[in-house]
Amino acid sequence: MSRTALVIGGGIAGPATAMALRKAGIEAVVHEARAEGDGDAGVFLTLGSNGIEALKAIDADRRATATGFATPELTLRGSKGKTLGVSKISSATAAPSMTIRRADLYRALHEEAVRRGVQVVHGKRLVSAEDTGDAVTATFADVTTATGDLLIGCDGVHSTVRRAVDPGAPAPSYAGLISLGGYARGVDTGAEPGSYTMIFGRRAFFGYAVAPDGEVWWFANVPRPAEPARGEVERIPADEWRRTLAGAFADDAGPAVRILEATATADIMPASPVHLLKRLPAWHRGRMIVVGDAAHAPSPSSGQGASLAIEDAVVLARCLRDAPSHAEAFADFVRRRRPRVEKIVKQAARINNSKAAGPVGRLFLDAFMPLFLRAAARSSFTEEVYGHRTTWEVAA
Repeated sequence: MSRTALVIGGGIAGPATAMALRKAGIEAVVHEARAEGDGDAGVFLTLGSNGIEALKAIDADRRATATGFATPELTLRGSKGKTLGVSKISSATAAPSMTIRRADLYRALHEEAVRRGVQVVHGKRLVSAEDTGDAVTATFADVTTATGDLLIGCDGVHSTVRRAVDPGAPAPSYAGLISLGGYARGVDTGAEPGSYTMIFGRRAFFGYAVAPDGEVWWFANVPRPAEPARGEVERIPADEWRRTLAGAFADDAGPAVRILEATATADIMPASPVHLLKRLPAWHRGRMIVVGDAAHAPSPSSGQGASLAIEDAVVLARCLRDAPSHAEAFADFVRRRRPRVEKIVKQAARINNSKAAGPVGRLFLDAFMPLFLRAAARSSFTEEVYGHRTTWEVAA
């Protein structure tokens, strides 16, 4: 049985994977590219009922969810203020989904992993990995190396481990959207605390949630057909983005412009292009495997990126615990996970396309979104996604 693992990447998937492996009797060391204290990028995210259940399987849910707030459903509106419908984003039989700052979730998972004895090594950007047959050695940008029985890629949509597993693996695709967000105080949206609203604007997409203390957490997706160069949009100053967004939402009904005006410059988080990974042919090779966004990156529209990564962590550890070899464990992991995640990724891609729709597409949304939501309510897809239970004792 494998006894040691190199976990590459210390975002959400990394510490969750390390804790799950430790529970399965495998010592894991997390190798994180960021320097210690850098935290994690991003604004906030939805931790679905299913993600919370997966954390419960490794007894890590309380610390992780302590700073979030329940958001069991969201209201969809058109650019003229018309309510298009209400969508459930929680299981009816489990804990409600939560909205949480990404940095808070990152910090909570890291603190809990370290408390359990997981070693996290910072400043370790993976350059290459070599599988020698009886072990795998990682080489980092600082010219140091590390060796373990397994190497698990938790290094996100631009994964280096993915290329080590399959040099011909498809690159993530640009979704045609730039995403950014921030936090505003002292603005009355007319919405109740715990509510979540998303607006299909004429020129861009806007979403906001109202925290229990009245702070408004918001994000925007701005269509941009041409893919920007790496780091290009991240370097655009916050005040320039405020002006861009104010112009994009100027003709839309709703509080978007007022929320932007109430957001301090320091509270506007850096922008980033949205990338997707729809289908990866090979998730593993030899002693190396990828999980989370490194294996299947859905668009943020899914609200499932973090939750699916945590599910992966638990299921992979459970497979390694139960299988007689890592090869059989990896094969079982893919068999259990691929159908679920690819179905969710496909559904999220449809929503993502609607965010980038032009004026004609907006008219289509206003006319047909209520019908779509009614059909979705009659289907079992929401419960299939959010009601999924990842357990430790019983194979799911």
